[in-house]
This record gives sequence, structure tokens and C-alpha cells, in this order.
Amino acid sequence: MQSSQQQIISHVQQWLHSGRPVWLCTIMKTWGSSPRPIGAMMACTMDGELVGSISGGCIEEDFLEQLRDGSLKAQYDEESKPFLVKYGVTAEEQARLKLPCGGQLHVLLEYIDSTKVNVDVFQRLAVDLENHNRVSRIVDLNNGVISAAAESSEEAVVIEGSRMTHSLSPMYRLLILGAGDVAKFVAEMAIALEYDVTLCDPRPNYLDNWHVAGVETTAQLPDDVVRERFSNPYSGIIALAHDPRVDDMALMEALKTNAFYIGAMGSVKTSAARRERLPELGLNDEEISRLHAPIGFQINSKTPAEIAIAVMAEVTAVRYQK
Repeated sequence: MQSSQQQIISHVQQWLHSGRPVWLCTIMKTWGSSPRPIGAMMACTMDGELVGSISGGCIEEDFLEQLRDGSLKAQYDEESKPFLVKYGVTAEEQARLKLPCGGQLHVLLEYIDSTKVNVDVFQRLAVDLENHNRVSRIVDLNNGVISAAAESSEEAVVIEGSRMTHSLSPMYRLLILGAGDVAKFVAEMAIALEYDVTLCDPRPNYLDNWHVAGVETTAQLPDDVVRERFSNPYSGIIALAHDPRVDDMALMEALKTNAFYIGAMGSVKTSAARRERLPELGLNDEEISRLHAPIGFQINSKTPAEIAIAVMAEVTAVRYQK
């Protein structure tokens, strides 16, 4: 499974590798109720094969029409470099494109030829994202030359002079502990939110009847799974086993990592007891303070689906606040 950014980068790499030039559109600035955030991308081949999105469909339709009538290529040939298109500047254009009231988008259009240099750059981007390494796409706005760099910014797009840095994030991963009903709903929601999800439960027979499409399951020891695959800032650990033999084994490793989210299910009393146990596993107060427990936003619900909503709402909030 890949995030939307990874899908776009992978498609561009494959198209270029097969000798097909690509148009790459990147949102540079937004005003008002823009439908997509800064840094969002869309890529398209010369024959109209498209991946990604920069709006709800209205701008894509306008883009494809200009692709078909040749006006996009004519503008690129005149500029000989990436060029900016401003959508929704006038009320008439907002109405024509069906943009939300007051919405504007500034979109950078790049015509990328299928040279070996470009193939290699997008191969580097795709590999770094697959390996959960943050990477940036660097574009020289004067001539369209693209490179990749292991540098990043909290801002999705940064322009310094004629240099654009477009920060790309790898797909986020979630490790769920405990094969139960709450875990099923959490996993389904996480998949819908574009997380790469793994369910771990080393207890005999617990995985026999647990299945969610797109979720990897493992009976490995939880601390080994955390250490091997969930110890970076793009990882979250959600302990739902309600069994210290499973949850605490994962937490004693997870709380020493820089995972963006670590939470454990349980009542206030159970959570307090867990915090008293964790120092015995070699954790200090600062490490233990990172634990979200009781897990999730407190909505006073006891049904598995509603608990899962509370959990994923908190995970999402922490991810965007970090």
C-alpha cells in the first residue's frame, strides 16, 4: 500500500522509464476554501492518463481540455520552463470551475521529459519514500531541472529565489496490538486514512479468526516488531490487547523510540497501574509521559466502533500537531 504522494511519484517514475513525458502539477499557494492543500500533486501523461488530484475534479477537467487542444504544450514551449497557473482569481472563473467561495489555487505546471536524469531522480524519490525516509524534490524554476535531496521542511513547499523545495513524506505506519473487535474497527479506519497497518498478537490462536483486508498480521514478539519496523517518526503504536503480556512488551520498546503516537487502551485505573509498572521495565518518567492512556478522545462510549473513532481521532490530531 502506498500514500497518495508515493503513488504519484511511482507513476511518474514508471511513465518516464517507459519513455513517456509527464505533466506534473503542484499546488504552490492557496487562498480561501481551496479543495486541496499546498504541496498536493497531480500527474498526467500526454495522452491523458492521470493520477492524483489538485481539486475536486473541476480543475482537472480544465487541465485535460487544455492538454487536448495543445495550449498547455504551446505555453511551455513559449516559456521553456515551469510556469504558474492561477485558478479562481475572478468570481467568473470561480463559478466556471465550481471552486468554493473565495477559493484560489496557484499551480506550478512542469513538463518533464523522459531523460535518464529525470528517471533517476524519480527513482530516488520513490525508493526513499518506500524506505520511510523523508525526501525533497528540488526544482530550478528558471530551467525546470529537478533533483532530489535528503532535506525537508515543515512547510510542504518553500521557494527561495528560483529554487523550489517540495517536501515529500513517506507513508505513515500503525502497529496495532491485540486481535480483538476494537482492533478490527481501528484497522479499517486506519486503512481508509491511508496508513500502512500491521496487527500483532503473539498469543496462541488469537490470529486464527482475525482478518481485515489490507492489514498484515504477525505473531512475532511485539518488542521485536517495534524495534524492527516501528521506531521512526512515521510510526504509531496502538496497544489494544488489554493484556500486559502483549501491551507492555510493545510499550517498553515503543516509548524509547521517536514514534509520533503511542497509546494504550484501558480505564483510568488500569492506565494508572500501567504507569506504575513501566519503570520496572526500564522506562523513565519522560518516556512514560509520552503514553496516551486512556487511549483516544474521551467520548464516554463503550462500543468497539465508537472507541475506534475516538482512537483514530486522537491519532490524527497528534499527527498534525507534532
